Amino acid sequence: MRRMVIVGYEESALLDIACPADVLDAANRYGATPAYEVTLVSLDGRPIRCQNALTLAAQDRLDRLRGPVDTLIVAGGTGHARAAADVRLTTHVRRVAATARRVASVCTGTSVLAAAGLLNGRRATTHWMWAAKLARQYPEISIDPAPLFVQDGNVHTAAGVTSGLDLTLSFVEADHGPSLAREVARALVTYLQRPGNQAQVSMFLAAPPPEHRQVADLAAYITGHPGGDLSTRALAERAGLSERQLTRLFQEHAGVPPGRFVRRARTEAASQLLATTDLPLTAVARRCGFTSAETLRQAFVELCGTPPSAYRRLHRRACIA
Repeated sequence: MRRMVIVGYEESALLDIACPADVLDAANRYGATPAYEVTLVSLDGRPIRCQNALTLAAQDRLDRLRGPVDTLIVAGGTGHARAAADVRLTTHVRRVAATARRVASVCTGTSVLAAAGLLNGRRATTHWMWAAKLARQYPEISIDPAPLFVQDGNVHTAAGVTSGLDLTLSFVEADHGPSLAREVARALVTYLQRPGNQAQVSMFLAAPPPEHRQVADLAAYITGHPGGDLSTRALAERAGLSERQLTRLFQEHAGVPPGRFVRRARTEAASQLLATTDLPLTAVARRCGFTSAETLRQAFVELCGTPPSAYRRLHRRACIA
């Protein structure tokens, strides 16, 4: 059997544990050979009180866990900062990871892998809300907040919460082939494995928090008017700021310059039209503020890793499935 170990801690996110576990369980029920043996562990074997106040029973102790381990998965959750600061926890994560075929994290579990030194010199992702902070804490790691999941060598990091489902489906496909992964996705009534380089968030979710009112207001305006004049000059005038001030504020509070935020917002708006209408690409581009279908295609490939026509086909197949 493939021994899959999920690491939880105080205030882990239940979905960060349940998504991988349920994918692997479904894979077993649909004939995974060799099958997956899933073990939930905490540092000292104590029950794991999740951030939603539900409590899970740990099946083993991380500090006494011995190999071989096929895949080590570290959950995220609101307790991730304390977990990352726990030297005993990160020491044993590093020890078990050294003998594992694969190492992974879900959501803010990335911070635990980072604290354990397992991401140094690697590209990784995490929940978009925490990406900028993690990048500041660990400049030796290349943090990409856009993808659903990232693989760098044998280390895999997934973005927010349910992206752990997509990551685990990719494990099933790598281990047993696309047919089984498809059956598992159908059984779980989910998308047929969203590609890892698909953007992890919709822009209306990714708008900066209202810590800086001007940036938050502009973000809301941008996402609500993708076809309008959203040049840096026009946005600066709307906010009563200089273009330099606007760029600095967006970089600080949104993590990207205003031009890139606009490009992402327009691409997200286009993805909604592609998924829900039969408008030709030229019409989609025009409505979303792109100068041409080719400009739309370039932005889509940059953000989603796939051209808009392929995105439309994938979305429709996923809905039918």
